[in-house]
Amino acid sequence: MIRRRVSLPVSLLAVALMTSAPGAQQPSAAGGQPPAPAHQNLKVLAMDMPQAELLQVMQNFTQALGVQCGYCHVPAPAAAPARGAQGGRGGRGGPAPFDFPSDDKPQKKAAREMLLMVRDLNPRVAAAVGKPADAATRVGCVTCHRGVAIPKQLADLLDQTATEQGTPASVAQYKDLRKRYFGAQAYDFTEGTLVTYAGRATQADKPDDAIAWLQLNLEYYPASSRTYAALSQAQQRKNDKDAAIKSLEKAVELDPQNAQLKRQLDQLKGQ
Repeated sequence: MIRRRVSLPVSLLAVALMTSAPGAQQPSAAGGQPPAPAHQNLKVLAMDMPQAELLQVMQNFTQALGVQCGYCHVPAPAAAPARGAQGGRGGRGGPAPFDFPSDDKPQKKAAREMLLMVRDLNPRVAAAVGKPADAATRVGCVTCHRGVAIPKQLADLLDQTATEQGTPASVAQYKDLRKRYFGAQAYDFTEGTLVTYAGRATQADKPDDAIAWLQLNLEYYPASSRTYAALSQAQQRKNDKDAAIKSLEKAVELDPQNAQLKRQLDQLKGQ
């Protein structure tokens, strides 16, 4: 069992590694019995970690992954007494909503491994950049998770949905994710994301999919010259020259100083 204290950045990985007995320190029982251990089943975090520090670590995990305790902890049996200071209301000995010591959930086991990986990785980052540990950027849960439990890139999520359910479902997914996460750090909803994604569809000879994505992008970025230029490329792949010219003309109108777009437009009209 690993019981070394670790130094944690503001967000390491999933709620994973702990559970506490009722209170960080218990008074000695009558008859001189030793106090109950402060925590149970800590395998990475230090067994002597103060209760307040442990709670803060758990809160950091949930914030980094956008989850709650139940993501890693199984519910406690209905009649079970509190086994964790986080149970009940603030750890005052009432029934616990979760069986915190249990290792039944695979997410908890994975979180331990991720925490160990991060602990080993941060010194290597400092060595790689030639900086002292306190000056190097630290890797934490939020580095990859950015507020979501499964840290996939937006394009990967869209690809999976498009493959399994088709482009319309993937477009609907993008709209839903944007509604839920826009302004957060979870996914990149900037102008260029769908331009790049649509460009991949055009290169894969899927111009209809590309056009669908670019038209969606114009709903959010109607003055995007890049989007109109990419739309022209997809329309050319469909041999729709008239539509391609109109899109490229709009791109030039929005970015009149772009000499490359003007050349492309002249070439397209001259064909």
